[in-house]
Formats: sequence, structure tokens, C-alpha cells
Amino acid sequence: MLNLPSIRPDFLSISTQDVILSRSERIVYWTIVLTPVWWLMGIQPLFYPLVVSGLLATHFSIDKVIQKPLPACAWAWLAMSITMMWTAILGINEMGFNLQTAAAAAVTFIKSYFLIFACLALPFWSHVRVQVVTRAVAWMASGFLVTIAIEIAMLVLKIGSNGYLPPLARLLPGDKGSLRVMFANYSPFLGIPLPRSVLYTPDPPILGLCAVLCFLICLGETNRRLRNLALAGSIGALIVSASRSAWVGLPVALLVSVCFQSGLFRQISLWLTSLVLLVCSTLQIPIVGLIQKPIEEFNQARADSSAERALVVQKTLEAWQESPWIGWGVIRGRAHLYEDSYIGLGSFSTYAAVLYLHGIVGFIVFVVALLLTLFSVYTPAVRGNSFCIWAFACLVTLYISCNATPLSWMAVNIWFFFAWLGAVLSEARPQQPRLTSWDQISGQS
Repeated sequence: MLNLPSIRPDFLSISTQDVILSRSERIVYWTIVLTPVWWLMGIQPLFYPLVVSGLLATHFSIDKVIQKPLPACAWAWLAMSITMMWTAILGINEMGFNLQTAAAAAVTFIKSYFLIFACLALPFWSHVRVQVVTRAVAWMASGFLVTIAIEIAMLVLKIGSNGYLPPLARLLPGDKGSLRVMFANYSPFLGIPLPRSVLYTPDPPILGLCAVLCFLICLGETNRRLRNLALAGSIGALIVSASRSAWVGLPVALLVSVCFQSGLFRQISLWLTSLVLLVCSTLQIPIVGLIQKPIEEFNQARADSSAERALVVQKTLEAWQESPWIGWGVIRGRAHLYEDSYIGLGSFSTYAAVLYLHGIVGFIVFVVALLLTLFSVYTPAVRGNSFCIWAFACLVTLYISCNATPLSWMAVNIWFFFAWLGAVLSEARPQQPRLTSWDQISGQS
């Protein structure tokens, strides 16, 4: 059973009379809560990076860098963003300078790895508390229920099946397809057409990841009714996303959380290994054969999609081998799927995309950033910090999902998670008291 912080039922909404928020907290709070507005306006890809980067620049000073040093994982993501910029500049120079390509690379820079760094750093240099971000995410997740109901009704009534491109989105550089507001449609799953939606994201797997992250973050919401609504909204979003990686990620994340809280990491690993070996020896099948069948069923759930993803990843890795050390910097090639259908290399697996775009050098920096981020919450999680336990579980889910969708594309849609993670790391520092309830925030404010 997951241990939850103390609950106070009367805080259903945020108010300056109840809690005094800092300027940064108010901006972050309302930016998250009003996510549907930014989605309908089509400004998400630039709005979130500008908000976070603007807040970070406002609160930056050399004294803060010295007095409130950032964790190693934040610097690692900054190093990754610099590596990304460096390889992109080399790639653009080799191709010949093109204004459109340069603009697209600049947008990708500020809304991907640099955005992750900015979100992690902001709570260290400004006043952003875990419970404030948690409440904002809880309201956003609760809103999933309303949006899903509206989209299902539109699907039944056959309204807005093609979606629309917001006028403001036309002004942004890059691919306009990802900026298009799309509503629910029918998609085959195991041969059965079922409603599927992307909600506020450009791709169903991203929605699935957002749903899992919201579910785990909202376990820390102190209001029972709001928490229950948020968890229901997260599950609803997970279902309509039909994301197989997210469906796998949630049980794994919950298992990780239970293991931390029960101190059963080593015991479960031992018993699980023993069980696998026992089954293999009894049935006289190799270990590879034991996992092969579930993987086949997993891929068959949406066979066409799995085949296309596998083809694009294969072509991406083949292209990487032509420039193994520093990669290509920018996407240059496309994979031919069928007839006149093509898709850009590096469009799926993050790990293949990093190799293709940034080479072995970039891949090493990327892996270091992943590991440092995971280890940054591991020690407090082992000591029983509930927020760090859920953060560790979120990261496990994120790393699983990275095998299906590039992190550089997902980051702008899951920025709220990295802002929450930065607040968790900031409050988990030994010299700072950890705030675990809305009551404590009220008292300290």
C-alpha cells in the first residue's frame, strides 16, 4: 500500500487567502492549470520554454549559483543541450546554411534538453514548492475527464474529425503537423476499432506517458477528492491513449514504488530471478523463448505501427553508422514506409535518435544525464522520501517510453514533470526541510 501524505479535505482550490504563492509559483501553477487553453491556441511548443526560461533568467545570479548549487543531473542536461547545439551547428554548416533549418533547430533546442535543464534549475534559484506543482497537475489531470467526455461526444456526433490548425501555430517554425489540434478518432487495437485520442499532445504515446506521470505525481496530492479525480483522469487519459509502452510503464512504476516502501528490492529481484529460472527449467525452454511470446503479442496489438517503428529505427541506426562519432546534427534522411509515405529518421526511439543526431559523443552525455537524474532521487527514496520514491518511479516509466518516442519531442509536453522533479530535488536537500502537506506551505508562507 502506498503511503500518502496527511490529507486536509477543505482545500479544494488554491487562493491567496489560503496560501501565499511566490510570483514564480503563481506563473507555474496557472501555466499548468490552463494547459487546455494553450493547446487550443496552438502555442505550447514555444510558450512553455519561454515561460520557464524567462523565470530562470529573472532569478539568475552568480550568488545563487554559488550559494544554491544545482545537482549534477541539472548540469548534465545543460551539457546535453550544448552537445545538441554543437552537433546541430556542424550539421547545418555541412548542409549549407538554411534559415528554415536553423530556425527549426533553435526551436528544438529551447523546447527539448535545455527546457529540461531550466525546469530542474528553476526551483533551486526561485521559490517553487512541490505541493504547489502537485496541485496544479492534479487540476490538469482532473480536466482530462472533461476533455475526454467532450471528445467522445464529438466522435459519436462525427464533429471535428480532422481537427484544425490554430492561427497562432501557423506563425511557428517547424513541422505544422505536430501543432495541429486533433480530437478522438477510431483506431484498431487487436483488430477492434476503439476510440483513441492525443488530448493536449501531438502523439498518443506522449499522452500515455503524461497520464502515467500525472498519476504518480498526484499520489502526493493532499486533498482526497481532488486526488481521486486526478487519478481517475490520469487513468482515463491512459486508456484513450492506447499506448502500449505506457500501459507497461504504469505497473512497473507502481511495483518500483512498492519495492522502495517495503524495502523489498533485493528480495523481489532474487525471487523473480529464481521463479524465471524455475519456469524455464520445468518447461525446458530458454529464457529468450520465455519473453519472446509476450513481446510478439505486444507487437501484434498494433502490428502495422510496430512494423513501421522497427523499420524507422533500423534505417536510423544504419544512417548513424555513416557518421558514428558526432552524428548528423539535424535530420537529413527519411525512411520509406509504403507507396508515397515517408517519415523522418530518428522519429521514434530516443536512443537511436540520439545516436543518429549526436553520435557516440552525444549518446555518452545523454546516458550520463539519465543515470545522474535517476541516482539523484535514489538515496532519498531509499531513506523513505515519498516524493523521491514517486520521482524514481516516474523516471523508470520515462526511460521505458523513451524507447518509443524521442525525448527531445516529448520534453515540451512533460515539462510539468521536470518542474515537479526540480522542486522534489530542491526540497530533498538535507539542509532544507521537506514540505509534505499543503498545511505546511500555508504555515511557512
